[in-house]
Amino acid sequence: MDQVESHQIVADARSVLISHNPKSGSSNRQQLVTRLADELIRAGFEVQTIENTDQLSDVAKQLLATGKLRTVVSAGGDGTASMLVNELPPDVPITVFPLGTANLLAKYLGATTDAVRMAQIIDGGRTVQLDVGMANERLFLVVASCGFDADVVERIHSSRQGHISYFSYSLPILRSIWKYRFPKMQITADTVQVASARWLFVFNVPHYAMDLRIIADADAQDGQLDLCTFRDGGFINGLFYFFSVLFRRHEKMSAANFCRFRELTIDSDLPVPIELDGDPGGYLPVTISVVPERLRVLVSEDWRPARRNSRA
Repeated sequence: MDQVESHQIVADARSVLISHNPKSGSSNRQQLVTRLADELIRAGFEVQTIENTDQLSDVAKQLLATGKLRTVVSAGGDGTASMLVNELPPDVPITVFPLGTANLLAKYLGATTDAVRMAQIIDGGRTVQLDVGMANERLFLVVASCGFDADVVERIHSSRQGHISYFSYSLPILRSIWKYRFPKMQITADTVQVASARWLFVFNVPHYAMDLRIIADADAQDGQLDLCTFRDGGFINGLFYFFSVLFRRHEKMSAANFCRFRELTIDSDLPVPIELDGDPGGYLPVTISVVPERLRVLVSEDWRPARRNSRA
């Protein structure tokens, strides 16, 4: 088994900040946050739950400077964790408490909504460093996509009024099927031009919505990101690609292209939306690069990432 370099938070760091996104996931998640806070207090930690990002950042910096900060708990989905990493200093240890819809980073880390278990992980204090991606100066932790998926994300967030469930995606998907025109994207990875495409995904970890494994062996500790593109646009081609991924046949398709990279540029002659960790990320053009070991995250004592194969 591969050894993973890890570090221990000092025992004197006894302050825990919980960042709770009240719009993330289903509406009954507040009780889970309360339960985690109770378990942490029972374990001897000082706990504050803060919703305001600016206030959270100020308190976290103060506690970090005095050596009292144990962790900031991201109580929400992938977008909540991504927002925190963009706002907090790199040395702040993050704990993922998955209350979102997809919770892709939590799946990679083995995080759960079991308050007792997560309090034990925080008490254990084991941290590892993970790579993150950067898209036009904005950090992302899990995935960036350009095209149809990003169009769906943009539509759902433009009409969002509360909690998001998988059902919430139904109408935006139908609207994107009807209206999205699949512009061609030009791609250059590490100065080498890649075949043009109409679907594009960049992964830092091997998870995606519906537990699809588009890049099954993506590794957040190798100093690279993973690119997958599909050549042809349209809803029918999209269905074909979906089922190919579902049955894990897409890596052998001539219409699919894969590579690993450190810096990627993407452009198009027409507007193409970008999605970052489930949130809208603007429009092309975009430069995407890896930021090695940018994320300090708490994990269990037995956590090990699934190591990738030798595909170049």
